[in-house]
Amino acid sequence: MNHEMAAQRVARVFAMQREAFRAQPHPSLGERKARLRALRTQLRRYQDVIAQAMSADFGHRSAVDTKFLDLMGCMLHINHTLKHLGGWMKPSRRPTELLFKGNQLRVEYQAKGVVGVISAWNFPVYIAVAGLVSALAAGNRVMLKMSEFNPRTNAVLKRMLAEVFDETQVALVGGELEDPGLFSSLPFDHMVFTGSPGVGRLVMRAAAANLTPVTLELGGKSPAVVLADYDLSDAARRIVHGKGTNCGQICIAPDYALVPSGEVERFASELRRQFQALYGARPAHNDDYSSIIDDRQYQRLQGLLEDARAKGAHVTVCGEPGPGRKMPLHILTRVTPQMRVMQEEIFGPLLPVLGHDGLDSVVTQINGGQRPLALYIFSTDTQSIDRLLGQTHCGGVTINDWGWHALNHAAPFGGTGNSGMGNYHGEEGFRELSHARTVFKRRTWFPTHLFHPPFGGRLQKLTLKLYLGSADSTVNLEDN
Repeated sequence: MNHEMAAQRVARVFAMQREAFRAQPHPSLGERKARLRALRTQLRRYQDVIAQAMSADFGHRSAVDTKFLDLMGCMLHINHTLKHLGGWMKPSRRPTELLFKGNQLRVEYQAKGVVGVISAWNFPVYIAVAGLVSALAAGNRVMLKMSEFNPRTNAVLKRMLAEVFDETQVALVGGELEDPGLFSSLPFDHMVFTGSPGVGRLVMRAAAANLTPVTLELGGKSPAVVLADYDLSDAARRIVHGKGTNCGQICIAPDYALVPSGEVERFASELRRQFQALYGARPAHNDDYSSIIDDRQYQRLQGLLEDARAKGAHVTVCGEPGPGRKMPLHILTRVTPQMRVMQEEIFGPLLPVLGHDGLDSVVTQINGGQRPLALYIFSTDTQSIDRLLGQTHCGGVTINDWGWHALNHAAPFGGTGNSGMGNYHGEEGFRELSHARTVFKRRTWFPTHLFHPPFGGRLQKLTLKLYLGSADSTVNLEDN
């Protein structure tokens, strides 16, 4: 398919979905659940094929990474949604103001219409399906835009979805669009984007032209804070797992570690030991260890290393480099703010380790940068944990481990500030992709006409007196 035909197809499918939504704007609970169950069945059927396709796209990707995070994450999300969707869909009764006592007020949740979901290459199935599940649960039609860096995965996902969904319900667009901006410029009723802050700004700018609301999940430099009371060995193992999963190519991976100043070198040694315990001294020969997705990303990471070395960083390589793009974990110490590794989201197996001198320095370090998508606190001291939570901002938190908050679908997932806006997963995802419509019903006997002109009646005066009180006669217009 040439690029012009691809652009025409995307516009045609969007128009078809919009027309189909207008014809059926209120899918029932049964219809929504049937769609989610069909999706769940397909993910089970295709699990091995998806893992094979994703590995081919990456050069090698751990099948366990794919099944545990991409596919099991989808199942958890679908199962939770199926269990609670009926309750989420029920209108919510609200109390009226005292002024309107006796009338009825409720909020009902309408499907928005056609939702665009833009996925990322690092976890293409989970990211796409997470948005798809929330959108289908809310009763929407969905167009998925997949990354051009996952062509085999995209082809499998497209075939899998086409077996159970007509294009008027769910449609997938891969890398065939020469200009991805054509997708985000469509007048969707909502758009969900996962990717970098730079691209997120472009998506938001395109959405603004149509006043399309957006949900953005943008990543960032997520810190792992190890306080003095916590066991260094345990913290190192869990942080290494976060950096080793998908070779560090995950938006919520620990981006840098903050440890007590006197423990930096010992912690770096422990990280190396724990990495080799998980992946061996030769990770290039370990099927549990994934590759960097392509040469462009690999060279970007090498550039970060070269910049850090040139500016005085000490680099500890945690395994023997091998052929291909299976890059072992690199521990960086003696890092400074001027290095690119401390200015950019790393998104790979590089881990700067910095020293801290207690909670004040930790708070200063975290608040000195953009708000991260995740914060990891390793401590058993409740007061210290509460202080860190109270004095910093981030998208989500896991305490004494990494990342698991994102796999609990009863809670929202999303960023704040530079790491994103809005939420998906669970009830918050349903609400995000629904329109909360307020409905007020006046009892036919209720005398709202008493508040009509002409003004100055006794009831009107009493009402204003009750709610506004008396004005201050010493204040006048000339005071400005």
